[in-house]
Amino acid sequence: MDNNNLLTQLLMIGVGTTSLVAEKIKEVGDRWVKEGKIDPDDAKSLVDDFLENLKSEQGNLEKQLDRQLRNAMQDLGVPRQAEMDELRGRLDRLERQVRELENRLWR
Repeated sequence: MDNNNLLTQLLMIGVGTTSLVAEKIKEVGDRWVKEGKIDPDDAKSLVDDFLENLKSEQGNLEKQLDRQLRNAMQDLGVPRQAEMDELRGRLDRLERQVRELENRLWR
């Protein structure tokens, strides 16, 4: 499976979960207001603070997931893009040298 596709799917699951949690928190806040347990301004503040913390944690989770995925790929021996670029450059230089040697032999 394409690693970028897997990462995208995992992040989308996280976004969906965050949206669901946000919706449930708002519902609880509305219910508390209706029941008179909290006034509307406090409920809004509580929900906003919770959602801000949730977004912050989601960003941290995404960074941690990305780091773990990179580590797992490294453990499996999957080369990084920079390593692939370096190898392509080396291969290009070797091909050029072989062509130059072949041209010298045929002269």
